[in-house]
Amino acid sequence: MLLLIAYPFFEAYHLNTESHIASIPDLPSNLKNVKIVYVSDIHESARYPQWMVNDLIRTINGLSADLVLFGGDYADDSNDSIDFFKNLPKVQARLGVYGVLGDRDRTEPETNLSLLAKAMTNSGVLPLVNTVAKIKVGQTNLYIAGVDDYYNGHPDVQSVASQVSADDFVIFLGHNPDLITDAIKATGSDGDNHWFDLALFGHTHGGQLTFLGIPLLPDYVPDIGTRYLSGWLEENRASILVSNGVGTGIFPVRLFAPAQIHLITLKPKTN
Repeated sequence: MLLLIAYPFFEAYHLNTESHIASIPDLPSNLKNVKIVYVSDIHESARYPQWMVNDLIRTINGLSADLVLFGGDYADDSNDSIDFFKNLPKVQARLGVYGVLGDRDRTEPETNLSLLAKAMTNSGVLPLVNTVAKIKVGQTNLYIAGVDDYYNGHPDVQSVASQVSADDFVIFLGHNPDLITDAIKATGSDGDNHWFDLALFGHTHGGQLTFLGIPLLPDYVPDIGTRYLSGWLEENRASILVSNGVGTGIFPVRLFAPAQIHLITLKPKTN
């Protein structure tokens, strides 16, 4: 009985690093073996205090990633998210560190958006709010298309899609997997809807509490269904990840939805 009670707390605080090879059709040769660390839903709070954030960043830096991407919900409200970045240890990545905002980061007042973006930039994390970042890797450009939060922000997927094309290598970065519907409808500058190659989301916590694959907390189930609750999918000729994330909401427990960060290695897809 004690083990049954203790296990959800253990799962919440036992961080897993999930390694995955993303096989990308027509991957440019300069991007082969590029390593990406993706981290979402840290929720710094009394449940996940600063010393744990410090340990998390040490873990991230120890993975020697080329690129680090953050998926939003850094704390439980926008004021605390600003403080999160003011206190964030240096994150190391050869090609840079980028992040989008989640619903918790976009709580009122709206004026906190500019303060949060400034705090992120000062900490070495480039905020992507309906913007596209271009990164030069050898003779190839890698694009990160980041959108505002689905619930509390003003996401404009078509705007970011129109800045790239199907010939580009594009990572679509958003907090909530409900953005996938708009992403598949959107078209790039060439009119093609296959404008992204890799998409990364969080928000769901993998259900946080599940039993026999059934999520017990409806708030974490995407509007588009449990197919997008957790894990890797292949859709629209792209690799899509919905991460369980790191922290927790409301209660510091997880059940069959382990806390995780992701080490993603890009490889060309072979037939």
